[in-house]
Amino acid sequence: MSGRQESARHPLGPVTELVGRELEAAALRERLRDPAVRLVTVTGRAGVGKSRLAVEVVREIGGEFARVEHPDPAVARPDLPEPHDAAGLHDQAGRILVVLDGCDHEARPAAAAAVEALAGDPRVVVLATAVEPLGVYGEQLLPLAPLPVPGPRRGPAGGAADPHEVQEAASVALFVRRARDADPSFALTLENAGAVAEVCTLLDGLPLAVELAARRLRLFPAHLLPGRLRGRTTVLSGGPANAPERHRSLAALAEWSCRGLDDGARALLGRLSVYEPGFGLSAAGLSAEAAVETLLDRGLLAVVGEEQGELRLAVPEPVRSHCRAELADSGGEGAALDAHAERYRLLVTAALPGLRGTGQERLLRELAAEGDNVSGALRRLRERGDSETTAALVLGCRLPWLAQGRLREGLEWCDDTAEAGGPALPEAVRARLADTSGVFALALGDPQEAVRRHRHALALGKGVGDRRQNALVSARLGAALLRAGDPAGARAVLVTALNALESMGVTGGAAEAAGSLAAVLRAEGDRRKARELLDRSVETFRRIHDGRGLAGALRTAAALALEGDEPDPADRALRESLRLYGAFGERTELPGVLEEFALLLLRTAPAQQPRAVRLLAAADTLRGETGARVPDEWRSAAERARTELSARLGWTDFAVAWAEGVRMTVPGAVAEALSAPAPSRRAAAGAAPEAQSLTPRQVQVALLVSEGMTNRQIAAKLDISEWTVVNHVRHVMRRLGCSSRVQVAGAVGRWA
Repeated sequence: MSGRQESARHPLGPVTELVGRELEAAALRERLRDPAVRLVTVTGRAGVGKSRLAVEVVREIGGEFARVEHPDPAVARPDLPEPHDAAGLHDQAGRILVVLDGCDHEARPAAAAAVEALAGDPRVVVLATAVEPLGVYGEQLLPLAPLPVPGPRRGPAGGAADPHEVQEAASVALFVRRARDADPSFALTLENAGAVAEVCTLLDGLPLAVELAARRLRLFPAHLLPGRLRGRTTVLSGGPANAPERHRSLAALAEWSCRGLDDGARALLGRLSVYEPGFGLSAAGLSAEAAVETLLDRGLLAVVGEEQGELRLAVPEPVRSHCRAELADSGGEGAALDAHAERYRLLVTAALPGLRGTGQERLLRELAAEGDNVSGALRRLRERGDSETTAALVLGCRLPWLAQGRLREGLEWCDDTAEAGGPALPEAVRARLADTSGVFALALGDPQEAVRRHRHALALGKGVGDRRQNALVSARLGAALLRAGDPAGARAVLVTALNALESMGVTGGAAEAAGSLAAVLRAEGDRRKARELLDRSVETFRRIHDGRGLAGALRTAAALALEGDEPDPADRALRESLRLYGAFGERTELPGVLEEFALLLLRTAPAQQPRAVRLLAAADTLRGETGARVPDEWRSAAERARTELSARLGWTDFAVAWAEGVRMTVPGAVAEALSAPAPSRRAAAGAAPEAQSLTPRQVQVALLVSEGMTNRQIAAKLDISEWTVVNHVRHVMRRLGCSSRVQVAGAVGRWA
């Protein structure tokens, strides 16, 4: 073919517009135009769109070459004119573009030989497409990854997905375009956006798979597709009859992708196919596996992230479904699942001693990264009917699941395991399951249910005679009673539990009980004793390096400081709590701390209103993901703050800031809070000593009071609510020791 291509065709049919490949196309055009470049290989797994990208780019810039050749990659060398022969060339000095499409499997050696042969002709530049590099000297690689899929959906589980937000992912945009080819009336809506996003995620954003799924809309409505594809994406077929066989179905594509693997690599791939995507090298026992590199080069293993310096891997679809099916057919799936379950049982068991000590942050992050595989191990253990082992693993997941916000899942596993084990399950195990379920019930915002479960755990534990465990359960019962509105009952239980735990030397449990008792004393108004207990609790948590326990104690300390009108220590305590929770991606307690910090920020730095909105939005969204409820009084405080902020900022600015907060990740929300300015510890220069205890906003209010303004006038002047002005005036009068507005005016007059 010479000159510009006019009718290039892709194996799936006529060339269509590229979706989500703008950067890759620009990079390929730039490299092919570079006189110094002799070989560019577009690499990527089967079905990722290598040929389509190459065809489209050649269609665009083919006219810039004197000649474009499309030989069979298995041919040792295309028939090119000799350098001294101008026949067939537009320009004697023109460059020749040779396109070798599909240099895989049997064609790979011949293609590599052809490239080496062509290297002697300075006019020639080669564009190759292959699953893995050709390995030729001077080769420049352009890796092509699957299209991006929608990120994790923010907000309450089961909520409708935003079609506009979902379609920002290129895989969804491709699905919509191909769906309209099959059904011109198709549109992404609130009703189907979530299903389309799930389909694209299940298919890893692989373009061929996404296109085949979109074709299925002729047979199934969008909301039924995810259910048909979970765990068996290879059911997708229906590619064009004129396409290569591997492009007509995902089963054929997966079989072709695995062709040529040696026995060791194939066995490893089968073993890894039972792992959920995102497993670590060490968790899967791959530290010394030479076959890993082969699978990575072939695109049969994909790097999906990194955690603490370790690669996170996945067997991509449809290869994973294909290998699982082969395992099932050969009778080897059960053994592979058992090995997987045992590996993750050992992982959790080995982590338990360090979860309350110096290794807490690292272990919580590791277990969060492996969370889906831990759940998979639990499912296998339950299928085998191994109730005691299942129960041990569930109990080991208590702290990791709390940190991850997997509250409903934790509650259900406790209940299901206790029910499945029945009377055959040892009473001590059933007591611990009941206790752990109470912890999840309280975290979900149902203190009455938590109280019921903890009392059931105590009743079961009486027959066991485990004093340590019963004291820990009593401490948790006390925390639940306080949340349920029974501080007197909580106090009685916690005092007994604290004494028992201290006498037995259960350091962490005693610190937790002391923190809960401090919260009771704070609720009863005994701030001095509450502070003493909190100081002991904080000191203990620091000594034993329990970061999560320390963060919770600091949160209570901040509330105590605010009640004493001490914003600076409250700010310091909340900031440290945020840093600790952020270190391991905490999700259960973090929303409450973000809200408390936002409200404190509004009090000490009114100019930070947009930041406060973002933090409130992030907290609301993160809590929605856990499914937890909050006490009515706290919800009312947050809602009042949102109403005030909306009025102060105006609806547009408020909505923009809220949308920014909704999109924040846990690290992003923590960073947003910690980047807020700390409260000023010094009053403005020249201020009287009595004014130094006032916040900048309170100084403003005091000055306007001295001018004789009413609360309503001050509210209008400062663009805040009248209710907020009343609150500020009360604080000003208390701090200045004044009993009237006239006395406030007199005190302000002395500042001059």
